[in-house]
Amino acid sequence: MTTGDDLCFQSARELLRRIRAKDVSAGEVMAAHLARIERLNPCLNAIVTLHADEAVASARRADEALARGDALGPLHGLPVAHKDLFLTRGMRTTFGSPIFKDHVPDLDSIVVERQRRAGAIAVGKTNVPEFGAGSQTFNTVFGSTRNPYDDSKTCGGSSGGAAVALATGMVPLADGSDLGGSLRNPASFCNVVGLRPSPGRVPQWPSTDPWDTLAVSGPMARTVADVALYLSVLAGPDARDPVSLAEDAALFAEPLERDFAGTRVAWSDDLGGLPIEPAVRTVLASQRHAFADLGCTIEEAEPDLSGTDTVFQTLRGVAFASFFAVHQEHPGALKDTILWNMEAGRALTGAQVARAVELRGAIFARMQAFMERFEFLIAPATQVVPFPIEQPYVTEIAGVPMDNYLDWMRSCSSITVTGHPAISVPCGFTREGLPVGVQIIARYRNERALLQFAHAFEQHTKVGLRRPPSS
Repeated sequence: MTTGDDLCFQSARELLRRIRAKDVSAGEVMAAHLARIERLNPCLNAIVTLHADEAVASARRADEALARGDALGPLHGLPVAHKDLFLTRGMRTTFGSPIFKDHVPDLDSIVVERQRRAGAIAVGKTNVPEFGAGSQTFNTVFGSTRNPYDDSKTCGGSSGGAAVALATGMVPLADGSDLGGSLRNPASFCNVVGLRPSPGRVPQWPSTDPWDTLAVSGPMARTVADVALYLSVLAGPDARDPVSLAEDAALFAEPLERDFAGTRVAWSDDLGGLPIEPAVRTVLASQRHAFADLGCTIEEAEPDLSGTDTVFQTLRGVAFASFFAVHQEHPGALKDTILWNMEAGRALTGAQVARAVELRGAIFARMQAFMERFEFLIAPATQVVPFPIEQPYVTEIAGVPMDNYLDWMRSCSSITVTGHPAISVPCGFTREGLPVGVQIIARYRNERALLQFAHAFEQHTKVGLRRPPSS
């Protein structure tokens, strides 16, 4: 007999198979997940706006549709949670800001719209840092989200609520977004999978800057196969996003098995000299053999990422300069790190922005040349392990001081600048039982190969099967 907790840790693919086979109803699946939310969420604070009654009603309608023989979407009857940066029609969207604490939009972001159309059922919204700024999930509206492996530690961010909801079985799928590591960082901190797709792979709308290619939306789940299925729903062209890619997304739902014998892989434990905590290095080194076991040829090498810090902080500053209008309208409402980023952006000169654009072009060319030699690059997903929840951001790594609240995320933000797809996959645990993820980077726009490789690693190591002690 399958218990509610058993249902909550089955994969999205298995739940979908069972719902379609009428082995279990969408109503039963929803009830099991809502029961876990009721039990675990008060301590962890992953889901901050809960729509339980609406979710139960939607699950009932999903079962009725199945009974009638209606055409079913690829996520029919599956519980999901949406990041509180995405607009959700009729459901509160706060962006983690007191300015929007009562905001209920009348439209959906594209990623939410596509999930509704696919038959997914939203249980609510997941917590974020204020306006998604920083890889530590806390805000003055809802408070902090705690790491389920040690609730005295942070879950990372900015998709922190999503990662915790997944790790604890509150939902099987949760969406997120990534500018400087916001899909990869919390995945690493919570022992789940987070994919940063290539810009344009998952269309974004509405957007104040539709031509932006630093920020992306993407999928999170407990397994790579579920991430791939999720991507098949989220990806695909949309005329409202001028950089959206035209390729058919159905390919991502296909089986991920592939032989990697002879595949050339670059290994870098510090991406060219970044400070990395010893515990992170130890965990990554302990799994290097797994890639060799898959038949890969591994070589210590890394692309020339010089200039990525300048590019990231300059172009991020440009984006954050737009907060000045919010600051003028709501003085005192923005947290200090957003104000710092806003002022840094406002102080930029045209020459500095032009230089960043030029540098980014050169970095992309160097990365492309490097990835012609190697199909994949393996690197740390994070430079640190989960840190105390009271600490807003990391100020020092392995004796090296950080200049600002962004510096500690460079293992992710440097890859953001290149535009290449990257995924964080569970890699191991420290002696204290804290999760560490490995970051795998693939060739430009080659998410399919990236998912296949990550799946092979995941199936070989089984690290992702380890559940939080509280669950």
